[in-house]
Amino acid sequence: MDLSLNEEQKMIAESAAVFLQEKSSTAQARKVSETEGGLDRALWREVLDMGWCSVALPEAAGGMGLGWRELVLLQEQMGYHLACVPFFDAVVAVTPLWQALSQTEQGLGVVERLAASGRICVLGMTVRGELPTAATVKVEGDALVLNGQWSQVGSGAHADVFLLPATLPCGSLGLLEVHAREEGLSVQALTTVDATRSSADVMAVNVRLTGAAVLMHGEALRSLWAQTRNLAAIGLAAEQVGVAERALNLAVDYTKERQQFGKAVGSFQGVKHRAAQMLVKVETARSAVYAAAFMADTAGDISDLSYFAAQARTDATEAALFSTRESIQLHGGVGFTWEFDPHLFFRRAQASSQRLGTVEQWRELVAVRLLDEATEDQMAEAA
Repeated sequence: MDLSLNEEQKMIAESAAVFLQEKSSTAQARKVSETEGGLDRALWREVLDMGWCSVALPEAAGGMGLGWRELVLLQEQMGYHLACVPFFDAVVAVTPLWQALSQTEQGLGVVERLAASGRICVLGMTVRGELPTAATVKVEGDALVLNGQWSQVGSGAHADVFLLPATLPCGSLGLLEVHAREEGLSVQALTTVDATRSSADVMAVNVRLTGAAVLMHGEALRSLWAQTRNLAAIGLAAEQVGVAERALNLAVDYTKERQQFGKAVGSFQGVKHRAAQMLVKVETARSAVYAAAFMADTAGDISDLSYFAAQARTDATEAALFSTRESIQLHGGVGFTWEFDPHLFFRRAQASSQRLGTVEQWRELVAVRLLDEATEDQMAEAA
């Protein structure tokens, strides 16, 4: 498995870094989080204009036709620069759905209408990434009536369109397109530890929709949802790598300047060791993320992908948590103050560590799969 970047991928990563360095400083992130609810609309429009939101969309849908390796490179830079845009929720997490819908002519029309519109479309995905069980749809005349609640929907406070899973009258799972201003739909913005990203509780009370609102249904949707959770976890892990690397760089830059006993703090062996530990975790996590993205582009087996997604998610989460904590410590007394930046990345690391399942939950998932496979092998040998 060759995880080295080709020239085109290097160019994507470098251009994203240069652009976000100018447009998404920590000063800008502070301003947006304090006055605009965590959404930098000007930056979002520029991201749309640059075509980043269509990187992994098929060419038939107006996209670039690239893959998850290119997408995670952008997502990594989003984390490094703490960009206040819904790139993860409105691009990364919904890309598997757009890719699946693009395989049919009818679905292609949906993708062109929603994905290429510039509107913020987000999935009604729970914090753990599981399917909600209480949302239902019933038929009243010619209308479908939706009732249910979707808690802590990422970027929900700024969404234009929600893609909400619910149980259809026939008993199968369906995914419905619901516009944020639909009568009967309420969106309650939540106060979160990471003010650079929004979240909301979404509730539907007798929301009347047409049959065209059902974008997908049945067992195919269940399989797609499991695949979406794995792919979204890889994307989130890429962001965490960016957060971890930025925390490391903040610590290194500060310890080079901070003087104690007539020497830069960074010259002390104990400080060097802690920075080296951070670097090891960052690079280990990056390798896991790139490997997972490689598998997403080349392997179609969802079972295999779940192992890679779990590896990327756990390594990146641990790297982000460790590096942001160490960065605060290496800043000394000022590391805990509002004026310095480490806490911004610490907050993002903490919030992201709970999304799509915790490290413990991902490890449990892998353990269950491995034990089940071992049991099946033993039964096959006995037979």
